[in-house]
Amino acid sequence: MRPFAVWLTAGVVLLLSSTAQAGLQLHLNDEGLTPAQQQASQALLDEAMQALPPRFIEQLDRRINVGWTDRMPANAYGQASLVSQLDLNRNLLDSLTDGSAATQKTHRPHGTVRREMLATVLHELTHIYDRSRLWPNAERALIQRCTRRTSSAGLIGLPDECRGQNDRRFTLSDDPRLLDLAGWPQYVGRRGEREQHNRQVARSPDIYETSSPKEFVAVNMEYFLLDPSYACRRPALYRYYQEHFGWAPAAKNTCAPSFAFLNAGNDFAKTPLGKVDPERVYAIDYLLAEANQNWVSRWGHSMLRLVICAPDRPRGPDCRLDLDQHLVLSYRAFVGDVQLSSWDGLVGKYPSRLFVLPLAQVIDEYTKTELRSLASVPLNLTRSEIEDTVEHAAEMHWSYDGNYYFLSNNCAVESLKLLRSGSNNAQLKGLDSIMPNGLLEVLKGRGLADTSVLDDPKEALRLGYRFDSFRERYQAMFEVLKKHLPIKQQNVEDWLALSAAERRPWFERADLRTSAALLLLEQASYRRQLLLAQDEVKQRYLGARELQNGGMERANATLQQILANSGFLSRPAELLGSSGYGLPQPSEWQRLESESSLRQKQLQTLTGDLDKEVRALLEPSRAAEISASEANVKEIGEHLRKLHKAGGGLELP
Repeated sequence: MRPFAVWLTAGVVLLLSSTAQAGLQLHLNDEGLTPAQQQASQALLDEAMQALPPRFIEQLDRRINVGWTDRMPANAYGQASLVSQLDLNRNLLDSLTDGSAATQKTHRPHGTVRREMLATVLHELTHIYDRSRLWPNAERALIQRCTRRTSSAGLIGLPDECRGQNDRRFTLSDDPRLLDLAGWPQYVGRRGEREQHNRQVARSPDIYETSSPKEFVAVNMEYFLLDPSYACRRPALYRYYQEHFGWAPAAKNTCAPSFAFLNAGNDFAKTPLGKVDPERVYAIDYLLAEANQNWVSRWGHSMLRLVICAPDRPRGPDCRLDLDQHLVLSYRAFVGDVQLSSWDGLVGKYPSRLFVLPLAQVIDEYTKTELRSLASVPLNLTRSEIEDTVEHAAEMHWSYDGNYYFLSNNCAVESLKLLRSGSNNAQLKGLDSIMPNGLLEVLKGRGLADTSVLDDPKEALRLGYRFDSFRERYQAMFEVLKKHLPIKQQNVEDWLALSAAERRPWFERADLRTSAALLLLEQASYRRQLLLAQDEVKQRYLGARELQNGGMERANATLQQILANSGFLSRPAELLGSSGYGLPQPSEWQRLESESSLRQKQLQTLTGDLDKEVRALLEPSRAAEISASEANVKEIGEHLRKLHKAGGGLELP
């Protein structure tokens, strides 16, 4: 059924008659039609038959009567029983007959009234085909067992056992592979049951496709048959239909080898629009940020790392050296407010989006700022599984807008669903884990993750399989201080807990090596002060919402502008509005580049404004400590340059 255009008569799906026929026959009921009306109607049906796959016509071996009726809502195009009758809205007959339907524009997806009528015929025939597959008698017990589990939500709540893997045991709309691609993946942790709600809602050709698997199959059949760009916009689904029917309509153009994406990196000076070619992706790693004491991070964070080769490097192990090319796929909760509520995370009020980030930023974010180590574990995927996963990730980047639940639809769950649906690897089908660190263990247990690369810590660091927390590095620098200066503190945390003024007197007593260690520690102290300030501003913001505070209001307004403008980095489809569907095509890339660059410039300006406004909101003691830390970094840097120059070295920058 198609919304406001097609409605189906109620009834039960019936088994086909055992009487064999010579394929599908569309029989026009021409009673009461003029010759011109008959001719126009038959031309429409002939065009539909020409568009259908030969196997479709062969397998739907029945006569379907087609007629015109005035017993239909004015805004409907047609209706069909699921057996042998298809009716079209007689209100459309005149425009079809005089040819005006071919030029009459409509707000509906296919553009013109006649094109929409053709799509309606194909859509409804697909419904009949979808629910008319024969079920072998030998499987009747399985059918009965599964039917008893059917709920009002339909078959999408059933385990895949109740669909099977034989073409004759499931309809298209119950095929596990199609459900994975269409947006009804398996629940993680619910023994194979399917999710009830489709979250692939952005860049849809017709949002009604997300209402049920039946409608998804029928809507996409329209585009598979009628849109020459479907193969490039929805490549995985195009291949699915092509493989099912053993046939595909002629493609209009060769698809671009690369997929567009928006890089959510924090370098606002760079244009965010990027492109990734699946053939340049050497491997996919499971990237785990190890746990820390923060309650939302106590189980780690799951990500996927794309090991991308530099343009001039042949695909191979050396591509792991091209760190500046590598990207990270990270499902995160997009928080449209500075308040991070544990309750909101539990009940799914945060949108879950697929962010694409540069590896270098992810490394800095976790190892330097959050002091968490990263483990990058290669996944044992075939060449085709790697490329299909990259393709599916691009599709999710542009279409997915889910809900983030800390305990049931978190980063680990989202990453696992992406791997399952993208790679179609059989080893992933029954795999369940809702914890990031637990997911790595089960991937290892299935032979899908090669954790042996972590066995030798030094080699793992050298080859980029592990990125250590800077906490160990800071402690090592602190040991240098203890060796050369008579300080009383026993660990780096105690040293950083001192005020900037208390640390400053030691600078003049430091030699070259000790000064270098002090510089690194002062930079760490400065980052720590910024984190403390961030939390302080958040708490003051939450506590001052109802207060008349001019500075708070200005900072709040700027912050809200930043959140509004940065949303495109996690939901890039908004840059293109209602233009097109699926993966953006080269004809849309120029607009994407222009729109994303404009937003990026706005963010750069707003971020500078916010820095000034937020500093004005800090407690005087915090603001003074930040200024003192900045001064310390500058002072120890100057001291280090003088020592280096005095020792005969080149002047440091």
